[in-house]
Parts: sequence; C-alpha cells; structure tokens
Amino acid sequence: MVIKPIRDDLEKYLKKQNLEKKYQKAKKLFEQDPFYPSLNTELLEPKERLIYSFRLDKKYRAIFIYVDENTIEIVLFTNHYK
Repeated sequence: MVIKPIRDDLEKYLKKQNLEKKYQKAKKLFEQDPFYPSLNTELLEPKERLIYSFRLDKKYRAIFIYVDENTIEIVLFTNHYK
C-alpha cells in the first residue's frame, strides 16, 4: 500500500499539532499492513461514501480515500473527539 504525499495544508496541520513523528510511524505501519491493530483502520459512516480513517494516536485520526487498489490519499487529519 502507498500513501500519496500529503498536501501542504495537511503538512502544516501536522506541524502545528506536533504530530509529524506520529504520522511517520503510522504511515510506515499502514504501508506495511493497512489493518495493523494499533491503526484501528475503519470504514466511516455512511459506508457508501467509501471514506476511511486510521489512528495516529488516541486523539487524532487520518481520514483517507482509495485512489486505486494500492494507493490512498489522506484528505484530512482530525481531532477524533471534537
């Protein structure tokens, strides 16, 4: 699995929230195994939209879509509890 390079605004968000290291760790795990247990990868509701997420830590998640069978694009990082 490959994660497309993230947009500049998402890069800035990671820096602002001090999540760069957590993102790099989660990215490496995801690319090796998208369903690695600590990532808690899930299909979000409504399921027909095919929008997924994986965990950066207990508070933050990466929201993504599949570009093709082997590539995803992260569209948002979000605070899971806001």
